[in-house]
Amino acid sequence: MTLETLAPADDLDADAFDDSVLDALAADDYAFKVWGGDWCGDCQRQLPEFGAALAAAGVPDDRIEAYPVVKGPNGKEGEFVDEYDVELIPTVVVEDADGEELARFVEEEDVSIAEFLARQLADVEATA
Repeated sequence: MTLETLAPADDLDADAFDDSVLDALAADDYAFKVWGGDWCGDCQRQLPEFGAALAAAGVPDDRIEAYPVVKGPNGKEGEFVDEYDVELIPTVVVEDADGEELARFVEEEDVSIAEFLARQLADVEATA
């Protein structure tokens, strides 16, 4: 099973994103772990733009891990859902090269996934 909604939106290009957001996503060797469902309205609305932001930032595919989620009788089901405490989707976790969680987006914020994570990563860099 794939997560088709993470495919970059065709109508967005690099000029659609703030340079500071792209720089934050591209910095270091961050790994992006993305949980979502092609059936999920929030995912359909948000993940194509996030996929486009990752592409515009030049994040290589081998640093993006997509985990499709299905609705189960007891909530969300899918690979690593329990290990990462994924209850709502989309959920995006950013880890450093050592696997330490640096940032997390869960379901909905007042800004895009890319901008939200860029703010959190900027805070991490500022305190490093």
